[in-house]
Amino acid sequence: MKYLSIPLLACLLIGFSFMETTAQNRVLIPMDGTQTNHLKAYGVIFNHLGEGETGQWLLNYKGGSFLTTESHDIVRKSRIRNVKIEIISESQASQIISEVENPGVNMAAVNLEAAPNIAVYTPPGSLPWDDAVTLVLDYAEIPYDTVYDREVLSGELSEYDWLHLHHEDFTGQFGKFWSMYRNAPWYINQVQEKRTLAEELGYEKVSHLKLDIVHGIREFVGNGGFMFAMCSATDTFDIALASEGLDIIPTEIDGDPITPDVNNRLDFDRTFTFENFSAITDPYEYEHSSIDIEVDLNRISESLDYFTLFDFSAKWDPVPTMLTQNHVNSIRGFYGQATAFQKDKIKSSSVILAESPGRDQVKYIHGNYGTGTFTFYGGHDPEDYTHRVGDPPTDLNLHTNSPGYRLILNNILFPAAEKKKKQT
Repeated sequence: MKYLSIPLLACLLIGFSFMETTAQNRVLIPMDGTQTNHLKAYGVIFNHLGEGETGQWLLNYKGGSFLTTESHDIVRKSRIRNVKIEIISESQASQIISEVENPGVNMAAVNLEAAPNIAVYTPPGSLPWDDAVTLVLDYAEIPYDTVYDREVLSGELSEYDWLHLHHEDFTGQFGKFWSMYRNAPWYINQVQEKRTLAEELGYEKVSHLKLDIVHGIREFVGNGGFMFAMCSATDTFDIALASEGLDIIPTEIDGDPITPDVNNRLDFDRTFTFENFSAITDPYEYEHSSIDIEVDLNRISESLDYFTLFDFSAKWDPVPTMLTQNHVNSIRGFYGQATAFQKDKIKSSSVILAESPGRDQVKYIHGNYGTGTFTFYGGHDPEDYTHRVGDPPTDLNLHTNSPGYRLILNNILFPAAEKKKKQT
């Protein structure tokens, strides 16, 4: 009988050890109620993709979990960030995929291929906590660039795949804060800064500049870009498009009169999603239009204010399914300048993702324009119910499992599932 030499035996043992190690080469990031930090988990998978790795988004499996290849880096980064992961074998991963792809269940596996290049349209000097998206991007450690009017006009949006619109007033009415804050130093400074920028860029009025910005963003979306907006950036984007060539701004704000019979002259064929609305031209009214819900008439107890996510077919409607992945189905409401949208003001071409049952209030909508997409999410801050001027910033360390913030991060990851890159 021949015996193996010690060096050969050592090599075989090392080989067996290597096989055992590589057999456990998959990482599952559960996104159900067991996840210790949902928000950081998005950053982990996003940056993993940014390093050239790939993965899968398991729609409706344990809250929309992520499955990817194991590496020392993803394990280390997850543990440092208190993100729960499970290291599983290839056979276990295959079992999960078989379960997800079973025709009889409402689940699907979507390939995640490349992290999108992200831009946030935001004025210079704005603070991260002024906007829920920049706040959660920073918290999740997802990289992004900031752009504003100069960059949009110079065509720099073509360098990006995904664009978020800060809570901008695209009608050029400075947020309609004139009534309440016209004597406040911060408001006076903000108005002057915007007017100076418009003048430097060759525009007579801020509203004229903002309309060209809207046109630039519309072109970005039409060419395959992914656009996401919250609060006042949602309705004012479409108001600016519908009122092109008209003056809807009160004299007190821009110094010249409103176009006569302006609300009968709005063109809803130009808008992304809103129609049959009226512009509110009273300078003492905080609202921009009839799109937003009437907060004073619909206010209910905070403890009862919830909106509900729709349930979509993961295999047949993967896009809305991705955008609504969560560990809960009912989410606490929150206010903003555009809190939610009147259901009868939304075009049938848009997909309603979430609404407040029984109140005809739509919170979250998605649609297509050209070869790109847009998503509008009402409200200002998912973890700050009323968010008033001067309120302290939200600390996401206290809201690591926020379902309202998860909806934002679904939108950030969604372009990574697209096989075709944006046309430019």
